[in-house]
Amino acid sequence: MSVLKTIVRFLLKLLLAPLRYSNRRRNGVAPKEERHELPNDVFLGLVSETLAEGHTAVIWVKGYSMRPFIEFGRDKVKLAFAPSCQVGDAVLAEIARGHYVLHRIIRKDGDRITLQGDGNIRGVEYCTTADIRGVVTEYIRPNRTLRADDSGLKRRIRLWRILRPIRRELLFIYKVLI
Repeated sequence: MSVLKTIVRFLLKLLLAPLRYSNRRRNGVAPKEERHELPNDVFLGLVSETLAEGHTAVIWVKGYSMRPFIEFGRDKVKLAFAPSCQVGDAVLAEIARGHYVLHRIIRKDGDRITLQGDGNIRGVEYCTTADIRGVVTEYIRPNRTLRADDSGLKRRIRLWRILRPIRRELLFIYKVLI
């Protein structure tokens, strides 16, 4: 089985190489600027304090759980404090003391919120509305900025949620393209 998977992956990479090249040209590549990293609990704790004071914050995204909408090493997000949020919003939430995630709201039952990363197949996290520290207002890529309330983006997010049963296969193809 693994030999077949390797052959299929190789053939997909070979066949989809022109698409991969045009995708890189369109989306751009993140500049190789010097960055200093802090532990997530420290850094995102400071970000949540800043958001609570009414300011906005722009942060680099770390991790692959929000693929294909947010890409590690390429994208930044602009966060703002949100007194209310709705299903489909990407939020920064503290799901345990000092443990933050930037995931999308997939269900809201009163005060209880269920979160899941766009790149996650099964795993979900739970929090309350009081645990939401900020909401994504803009997705910042090297060549463009997308507002979170863009109607085309919202349609793609709804479609991605509908395609959840075949997300594994779609993410495999996406990884081959990247």
